[in-house]
Amino acid sequence: MDDRRSPQFTVRRMAEELHPAEHWYRCISSWLPSWCPTSLSQLKDAEDKMLKAVKTPFSRQDVPISNGNYVWTIAFNAKEYPSLPPQPQSKPQPHPSSPQPSLQCCPRPPLVLLHGFGGGVGLWAQNLDSLCGSGAVYALDLLGFGRSSRPLFSVDPQGAEEQFIGALEEWRDRVGLEEMILMGHNLGGYLAAAYTLTHPHRVKHLILVEPWGFPARPESMDQEKSIPVWIRAMGVVMSPFNLLATLRLAGPLGPMLVQTIRSDFKQKYSSVFDDNTVSDYIYHLNAQTPSGEAAFKNMTVPYGWAKRPMLDRIVHIRPDIPISIIYGSRSSIDSDSGYTLQKTRLDVDIVVIRGGGHYVFADQPDDFNQNILHILARMDGVKDERRERRMRGGREG
Repeated sequence: MDDRRSPQFTVRRMAEELHPAEHWYRCISSWLPSWCPTSLSQLKDAEDKMLKAVKTPFSRQDVPISNGNYVWTIAFNAKEYPSLPPQPQSKPQPHPSSPQPSLQCCPRPPLVLLHGFGGGVGLWAQNLDSLCGSGAVYALDLLGFGRSSRPLFSVDPQGAEEQFIGALEEWRDRVGLEEMILMGHNLGGYLAAAYTLTHPHRVKHLILVEPWGFPARPESMDQEKSIPVWIRAMGVVMSPFNLLATLRLAGPLGPMLVQTIRSDFKQKYSSVFDDNTVSDYIYHLNAQTPSGEAAFKNMTVPYGWAKRPMLDRIVHIRPDIPISIIYGSRSSIDSDSGYTLQKTRLDVDIVVIRGGGHYVFADQPDDFNQNILHILARMDGVKDERRERRMRGGREG
Protein backbone atom coordinates (compact mmCIF):
# COMPACT_ATOMS: atom_id res chain seq x y z
CA MET A 1 0.00 0.00 0.00
CA ASP A 2 1.26 3.47 -0.87
CA ASP A 3 2.31 5.16 2.39
CA ARG A 4 0.88 8.42 1.10
CA ARG A 5 -2.61 6.86 1.21
CA SER A 6 -2.29 5.54 4.74
CA PRO A 7 -4.23 7.17 7.61
CA GLN A 8 -0.96 7.76 9.49
CA PHE A 9 0.45 9.73 6.56
CA THR A 10 -2.76 11.75 6.24
CA VAL A 11 -2.83 12.65 9.94
CA ARG A 12 0.87 13.56 9.93
CA ARG A 13 0.45 15.71 6.81
CA MET A 14 -2.58 17.47 8.30
CA ALA A 15 -0.66 18.15 11.48
CA GLU A 16 2.18 19.70 9.53
CA GLU A 17 -0.22 21.86 7.54
CA LEU A 18 -2.19 22.93 10.61
CA HIS A 19 0.89 23.59 12.70
CA PRO A 20 3.69 24.52 10.31
CA ALA A 21 5.34 26.73 12.90
CA GLU A 22 5.52 23.87 15.40
CA HIS A 23 6.96 21.54 12.76
CA TRP A 24 9.57 24.16 11.84
CA TYR A 25 10.29 24.84 15.51
CA ARG A 26 11.00 21.18 16.22
CA CYS A 27 13.24 20.85 13.19
CA ILE A 28 15.29 23.88 14.22
CA SER A 29 15.49 22.67 17.83
CA SER A 30 16.90 19.29 16.79
CA TRP A 31 19.33 20.72 14.23
CA LEU A 32 20.94 23.60 16.12
CA PRO A 33 22.97 21.69 18.75
CA SER A 34 24.88 19.74 16.10
CA TRP A 35 25.84 22.82 14.06
CA CYS A 36 26.16 25.76 16.42
CA PRO A 37 28.90 25.66 19.10
CA THR A 38 26.47 26.47 21.89
CA SER A 39 24.42 24.85 24.63
CA LEU A 40 22.43 25.87 27.68
CA SER A 41 25.46 25.01 29.79
CA GLN A 42 27.64 27.34 27.74
CA LEU A 43 25.02 30.08 28.02
CA LYS A 44 25.05 29.63 31.80
CA ASP A 45 28.84 29.91 31.88
CA ALA A 46 28.76 33.02 29.66
CA GLU A 47 26.18 34.64 31.93
CA ASP A 48 28.24 33.76 35.02
CA LYS A 49 31.21 35.59 33.51
CA MET A 50 29.05 38.66 32.83
CA LEU A 51 27.67 38.70 36.36
CA LYS A 52 31.11 38.47 37.94
CA ALA A 53 31.20 42.24 37.37
CA VAL A 54 28.37 42.57 39.92
CA LYS A 55 29.71 42.87 43.46
CA THR A 56 26.43 43.04 45.37
CA PRO A 57 25.07 39.71 46.69
CA PHE A 58 22.11 38.38 44.71
CA SER A 59 20.00 35.28 44.31
CA ARG A 60 18.99 33.49 41.11
CA GLN A 61 16.23 31.10 40.26
CA ASP A 62 14.02 29.55 37.61
CA VAL A 63 10.56 30.83 38.54
CA PRO A 64 8.00 28.26 37.35
CA ILE A 65 4.92 29.40 35.45
CA SER A 66 2.22 27.48 33.56
CA ASN A 67 2.67 24.80 30.88
CA GLY A 68 5.97 23.66 32.38
CA ASN A 69 7.68 26.95 31.49
CA TYR A 70 9.91 29.03 33.72
CA VAL A 71 11.33 32.56 33.86
CA TRP A 72 15.01 32.94 34.75
CA THR A 73 15.36 35.57 37.47
CA ILE A 74 18.09 37.26 39.48
CA ALA A 75 17.12 39.28 42.54
CA PHE A 76 18.76 41.83 44.84
CA ASN A 77 17.60 42.75 48.36
CA ALA A 78 14.53 40.67 47.64
CA LYS A 79 12.13 38.93 49.96
CA GLU A 80 11.68 35.16 49.94
CA TYR A 81 9.42 33.74 47.24
CA PRO A 82 6.33 32.83 49.34
CA SER A 83 4.30 31.49 46.42
CA LEU A 84 6.90 29.01 45.19
CA PRO A 85 6.85 25.34 46.18
CA PRO A 86 9.41 24.49 48.88
CA GLN A 87 11.55 22.29 46.63
CA PRO A 88 15.34 22.38 46.99
CA GLN A 89 15.90 23.24 43.34
CA SER A 90 13.44 26.13 43.58
CA LYS A 91 15.26 27.94 46.36
CA PRO A 92 17.33 30.98 45.37
CA GLN A 93 21.04 30.25 45.19
CA PRO A 94 23.52 32.94 46.27
CA HIS A 95 26.14 34.20 43.85
CA PRO A 96 29.13 31.92 44.35
CA SER A 97 31.54 34.81 44.93
CA SER A 98 29.26 36.70 47.32
CA PRO A 99 27.86 36.23 50.84
CA GLN A 100 24.22 35.36 51.46
CA PRO A 101 22.00 38.28 50.36
CA SER A 102 19.83 40.16 52.79
CA LEU A 103 16.22 39.12 52.29
CA GLN A 104 14.46 42.26 53.41
CA CYS A 105 11.61 44.16 51.81
CA CYS A 106 12.24 47.79 51.05
CA PRO A 107 9.63 50.58 51.49
CA ARG A 108 9.23 51.30 47.79
CA PRO A 109 8.02 48.67 45.29
CA PRO A 110 10.76 46.59 43.69
CA LEU A 111 12.36 47.69 40.43
CA VAL A 112 11.82 45.04 37.72
CA LEU A 113 14.11 45.08 34.67
CA LEU A 114 13.06 43.76 31.25
CA HIS A 115 15.82 43.47 28.64
CA GLY A 116 15.43 44.15 24.93
CA PHE A 117 15.35 41.95 21.84
CA GLY A 118 18.11 39.35 21.88
CA GLY A 119 19.22 40.37 25.37
CA GLY A 120 19.42 38.87 28.83
CA VAL A 121 19.97 39.72 32.48
CA GLY A 122 23.74 39.88 32.04
CA LEU A 123 23.56 43.03 29.93
CA TRP A 124 22.60 44.99 33.08
CA ALA A 125 26.03 44.15 34.58
CA GLN A 126 27.10 47.81 34.79
CA ASN A 127 23.85 48.93 36.39
CA LEU A 128 22.81 46.41 39.01
CA ASP A 129 25.19 47.45 41.81
CA SER A 130 24.01 51.06 41.67
CA LEU A 131 20.31 50.36 41.18
CA CYS A 132 19.98 47.88 44.02
CA GLY A 133 21.52 50.32 46.49
CA SER A 134 18.11 51.84 47.20
CA GLY A 135 15.97 48.70 47.42
CA ALA A 136 14.86 45.48 45.81
CA VAL A 137 15.68 44.84 42.15
CA TYR A 138 14.65 41.94 39.93
CA ALA A 139 16.07 41.28 36.48
CA LEU A 140 14.55 38.53 34.38
CA ASP A 141 14.99 36.91 31.01
CA LEU A 142 11.83 37.40 28.99
CA LEU A 143 9.97 34.25 28.02
CA GLY A 144 11.57 32.96 24.82
CA PHE A 145 14.92 34.63 25.49
CA GLY A 146 18.05 34.01 27.52
CA ARG A 147 17.81 31.22 30.05
CA SER A 148 14.02 31.31 30.31
CA SER A 149 11.86 28.70 28.59
CA ARG A 150 11.64 28.94 24.81
CA PRO A 151 8.09 27.83 23.97
CA LEU A 152 6.26 28.05 20.68
CA PHE A 153 4.57 31.46 20.34
CA SER A 154 1.41 32.38 18.49
CA VAL A 155 1.87 33.58 14.91
CA ASP A 156 -0.77 36.22 15.64
CA PRO A 157 0.87 39.48 16.83
CA GLN A 158 -1.70 40.09 19.55
CA GLY A 159 -1.51 36.47 20.64
CA ALA A 160 2.29 36.62 20.88
CA GLU A 161 2.11 39.84 22.88
CA GLU A 162 -0.42 38.28 25.24
CA GLN A 163 1.90 35.31 25.82
CA PHE A 164 4.69 37.65 26.85
CA ILE A 165 2.38 39.63 29.13
CA GLY A 166 0.77 36.52 30.57
CA ALA A 167 4.17 35.10 31.47
CA LEU A 168 5.18 38.35 33.19
CA GLU A 169 1.96 38.41 35.21
CA GLU A 170 2.39 34.78 36.24
CA TRP A 171 5.99 35.57 37.22
CA ARG A 172 4.83 38.51 39.37
CA ASP A 173 2.26 36.35 41.09
CA ARG A 174 4.69 33.50 41.73
CA VAL A 175 7.36 35.83 43.13
CA GLY A 176 4.72 37.50 45.30
CA LEU A 177 4.97 41.15 44.24
CA GLU A 178 1.95 43.34 44.84
CA GLU A 179 3.34 46.35 42.95
CA MET A 180 6.47 47.10 40.97
CA ILE A 181 8.36 49.83 39.21
CA LEU A 182 8.59 48.37 35.72
CA MET A 183 11.52 49.28 33.47
CA GLY A 184 12.03 47.92 29.97
CA HIS A 185 14.54 48.48 27.19
CA ASN A 186 13.73 48.10 23.48
CA LEU A 187 11.24 45.21 23.17
CA GLY A 188 11.17 45.12 26.96
CA GLY A 189 9.89 48.71 26.93
CA TYR A 190 7.10 47.79 24.53
CA LEU A 191 6.10 44.84 26.70
CA ALA A 192 6.34 46.91 29.89
CA ALA A 193 3.88 49.41 28.41
CA ALA A 194 1.58 46.60 27.24
CA TYR A 195 1.70 45.01 30.69
CA THR A 196 0.85 48.34 32.33
CA LEU A 197 -2.17 48.70 30.05
CA THR A 198 -3.38 45.25 31.06
CA HIS A 199 -2.45 45.25 34.75
CA PRO A 200 -2.37 48.92 35.82
CA HIS A 201 -2.89 48.17 39.52
CA ARG A 202 0.44 46.31 39.57
CA VAL A 203 2.63 49.12 38.19
CA LYS A 204 3.61 52.06 40.38
CA HIS A 205 5.86 53.73 37.80
CA LEU A 206 6.66 52.87 34.16
CA ILE A 207 10.20 53.50 32.89
CA LEU A 208 10.81 53.13 29.15
CA VAL A 209 14.42 52.97 27.96
CA GLU A 210 14.80 53.46 24.22
CA PRO A 211 11.45 51.68 23.68
CA TRP A 212 10.81 49.84 20.42
CA GLY A 213 7.49 49.70 18.60
CA PHE A 214 5.90 53.05 19.42
CA PRO A 215 5.34 54.92 16.12
CA ALA A 216 3.23 53.44 13.34
CA ARG A 217 4.83 52.61 10.04
CA PRO A 218 4.73 55.72 7.81
CA GLU A 219 2.19 55.35 5.04
CA SER A 220 4.85 56.29 2.50
CA MET A 221 6.72 53.08 3.38
CA ASP A 222 3.84 51.11 1.84
CA GLN A 223 4.78 52.44 -1.57
CA GLU A 224 7.54 49.89 -2.00
CA LYS A 225 8.02 50.70 -5.65
CA SER A 226 9.59 53.98 -4.56
CA ILE A 227 12.19 52.11 -2.49
CA PRO A 228 15.21 50.89 -4.48
CA VAL A 229 15.50 47.12 -4.71
CA TRP A 230 18.91 47.09 -3.04
CA ILE A 231 17.56 49.00 -0.04
CA ARG A 232 14.66 46.56 0.32
CA ALA A 233 17.11 43.67 0.11
CA MET A 234 19.36 45.18 2.76
CA GLY A 235 16.34 45.80 4.95
CA VAL A 236 15.56 42.09 4.85
CA VAL A 237 19.13 40.94 5.39
CA MET A 238 19.79 43.37 8.24
CA SER A 239 16.46 42.92 10.04
CA PRO A 240 17.00 41.62 13.61
CA PHE A 241 15.39 38.25 12.90
CA ASN A 242 17.39 37.51 9.78
CA LEU A 243 20.60 38.77 11.34
CA LEU A 244 20.22 36.21 14.13
CA ALA A 245 19.26 33.51 11.63
CA THR A 246 22.54 34.28 9.87
CA LEU A 247 24.28 33.90 13.21
CA ARG A 248 22.98 30.36 13.54
CA LEU A 249 23.56 29.47 9.91
CA ALA A 250 27.20 30.51 10.36
CA GLY A 251 27.60 27.52 12.68
CA PRO A 252 31.17 27.36 14.05
CA LEU A 253 31.87 30.82 12.67
CA GLY A 254 29.03 32.35 14.70
CA PRO A 255 31.13 33.60 17.65
CA MET A 256 33.54 35.32 15.27
CA LEU A 257 30.59 36.84 13.41
CA VAL A 258 29.30 38.44 16.62
CA GLN A 259 32.74 39.77 17.47
CA THR A 260 32.94 41.35 14.00
CA ILE A 261 29.41 42.69 13.56
CA ARG A 262 28.90 43.85 17.15
CA SER A 263 32.44 44.85 18.04
CA ASP A 264 30.92 47.97 19.62
CA PHE A 265 29.74 45.93 22.60
CA LYS A 266 33.31 45.29 23.68
CA GLN A 267 33.79 49.05 23.97
CA LYS A 268 30.51 49.49 25.86
CA TYR A 269 31.69 47.13 28.59
CA SER A 270 35.41 47.91 28.43
CA SER A 271 35.41 49.27 31.99
CA VAL A 272 34.57 45.80 33.35
CA PHE A 273 35.79 43.35 30.68
CA ASP A 274 38.92 43.40 28.53
CA ASP A 275 38.20 40.22 26.56
CA ASN A 276 35.34 38.68 24.55
CA THR A 277 33.09 38.09 27.56
CA VAL A 278 30.27 40.27 26.20
CA SER A 279 30.35 38.99 22.61
CA ASP A 280 30.44 35.38 23.87
CA TYR A 281 27.38 36.08 26.01
CA ILE A 282 25.51 37.70 23.12
CA TYR A 283 26.37 34.76 20.88
CA HIS A 284 25.11 32.11 23.31
CA LEU A 285 21.97 34.17 24.02
CA ASN A 286 21.04 34.21 20.36
CA ALA A 287 22.37 30.92 19.02
CA GLN A 288 19.72 28.98 20.94
CA THR A 289 16.37 27.88 19.53
CA PRO A 290 14.61 31.00 18.13
CA SER A 291 11.49 31.31 20.28
CA GLY A 292 11.07 34.89 21.49
CA GLU A 293 12.87 35.93 18.33
CA ALA A 294 10.18 34.25 16.20
CA ALA A 295 7.49 35.95 18.31
CA PHE A 296 9.15 39.31 17.71
CA LYS A 297 9.17 38.67 13.97
CA ASN A 298 5.45 37.92 14.10
CA MET A 299 4.91 41.26 15.87
CA THR A 300 6.69 43.30 13.18
CA VAL A 301 6.23 44.42 9.60
CA PRO A 302 9.20 44.98 7.23
CA TYR A 303 11.90 47.39 8.41
CA GLY A 304 11.12 46.72 12.09
CA TRP A 305 7.84 48.59 12.58
CA ALA A 306 5.38 47.17 15.11
CA LYS A 307 2.18 45.65 13.77
CA ARG A 308 0.43 46.99 16.88
CA PRO A 309 2.11 50.38 17.49
CA MET A 310 2.24 51.39 21.12
CA LEU A 311 1.96 55.17 20.75
CA ASP A 312 -1.76 55.01 19.99
CA ARG A 313 -2.32 52.65 22.91
CA ILE A 314 -0.15 54.03 25.69
CA VAL A 315 -2.33 57.12 26.04
CA HIS A 316 -4.87 54.80 27.69
CA ILE A 317 -2.56 53.90 30.57
CA ARG A 318 -4.20 54.94 33.82
CA PRO A 319 -3.44 58.65 34.38
CA ASP A 320 -2.14 58.18 37.93
CA ILE A 321 0.76 55.99 36.73
CA PRO A 322 3.84 58.19 36.07
CA ILE A 323 5.86 57.46 32.93
CA SER A 324 9.55 58.18 32.45
CA ILE A 325 11.27 57.78 29.07
CA ILE A 326 15.03 57.67 28.59
CA TYR A 327 16.76 58.12 25.25
CA GLY A 328 20.38 58.25 24.18
CA SER A 329 21.42 61.34 22.24
CA ARG A 330 23.18 59.21 19.60
CA SER A 331 20.46 56.61 19.21
CA SER A 332 18.72 55.67 15.99
CA ILE A 333 15.45 55.40 17.93
CA ASP A 334 13.29 58.44 17.19
CA SER A 335 12.42 60.32 20.39
CA ASP A 336 9.47 62.08 18.72
CA SER A 337 7.13 59.44 20.12
CA GLY A 338 8.09 60.38 23.66
CA TYR A 339 7.51 64.07 23.10
CA THR A 340 4.21 63.35 21.36
CA LEU A 341 3.09 61.40 24.41
CA GLN A 342 4.28 64.16 26.74
CA LYS A 343 1.89 66.60 25.03
CA THR A 344 -1.06 64.48 26.12
CA ARG A 345 0.19 63.50 29.59
CA LEU A 346 1.79 66.02 31.95
CA ASP A 347 3.27 63.25 34.10
CA VAL A 348 5.62 62.03 31.35
CA ASP A 349 9.28 62.81 32.03
CA ILE A 350 11.81 62.56 29.21
CA VAL A 351 15.56 62.31 29.73
CA VAL A 352 18.11 62.38 26.91
CA ILE A 353 21.50 61.12 28.02
CA ARG A 354 24.35 62.74 26.19
CA GLY A 355 26.70 60.37 24.39
CA GLY A 356 24.35 57.41 24.73
CA GLY A 357 23.25 55.21 21.87
CA HIS A 358 20.44 52.68 21.76
CA TYR A 359 22.12 50.70 24.57
CA VAL A 360 22.27 53.85 26.66
CA PHE A 361 22.52 51.90 29.93
CA ALA A 362 25.79 50.37 28.67
CA ASP A 363 27.12 53.39 26.75
CA GLN A 364 26.80 55.80 29.66
CA PRO A 365 26.15 53.61 32.71
CA ASP A 366 26.96 56.23 35.35
CA ASP A 367 24.62 58.87 33.91
CA PHE A 368 21.97 56.24 33.29
CA ASN A 369 22.18 54.88 36.83
CA GLN A 370 21.96 58.37 38.34
CA ASN A 371 18.84 59.14 36.33
CA ILE A 372 17.16 55.92 37.42
CA LEU A 373 18.11 56.56 41.05
CA HIS A 374 16.62 60.05 40.70
CA ILE A 375 13.34 58.45 39.59
CA LEU A 376 13.46 55.98 42.48
CA ALA A 377 14.15 58.82 44.92
CA ARG A 378 10.88 60.41 43.83
CA MET A 379 9.17 57.18 44.80
CA ASP A 380 10.64 57.67 48.28
CA GLY A 381 9.15 61.17 48.50
CA VAL A 382 12.07 63.30 47.34
CA LYS A 383 10.68 66.31 45.49
CA ASP A 384 11.46 66.91 41.84
CA GLU A 385 11.18 70.69 41.45
CA ARG A 386 11.60 70.59 37.65
CA ARG A 387 8.73 68.16 37.28
CA GLU A 388 6.51 70.10 39.69
CA ARG A 389 7.10 73.34 37.74
CA ARG A 390 6.09 71.63 34.50
CA MET A 391 2.96 70.16 36.12
CA ARG A 392 2.00 73.58 37.52
CA GLY A 393 2.63 75.20 34.15
CA GLY A 394 0.43 72.66 32.41
CA ARG A 395 -2.42 73.19 34.86
CA GLU A 396 -2.15 76.97 34.58
CA GLY A 397 -2.11 76.74 30.78
